[in-house]
Amino acid sequence: QVQLVESGGGLVQAGGSLRLSCAASGHIFSTYAMGWFRQAPGKEREFVASIPWRGGSADYGDSVKGRFTIFTNSAKNTVYLQMNSLKPEDTAVYYCAARRMGLSTYDYWGQGTQVTVSS
Repeated sequence: QVQLVESGGGLVQAGGSLRLSCAASGHIFSTYAMGWFRQAPGKEREFVASIPWRGGSADYGDSVKGRFTIFTNSAKNTVYLQMNSLKPEDTAVYYCAARRMGLSTYDYWGQGTQVTVSS
């Protein structure tokens, strides 16, 4: 069993920054990948970023490339999403998730944290 708890969301003005945290409990295998997704009202869930739990090469959704950075601290069992140059369209509930590398589906999900970007 893996439990994921997001934190760090809040209200920020356009152009500002936030750092989201995802605290993981239970065993995370080195072959797992961590991901961030978001869902805005009335829209489908959107992929934001992913990275191997051990660290390394990250993937990003086109809408956040160059602005967001995902990274892990395995000693703290935490994955982060650094969000810079925020835009109003980044407003959404952000979810942390975990999956086996090589698989397409995420098996574990957090409860989400709200990010609101004002113009």
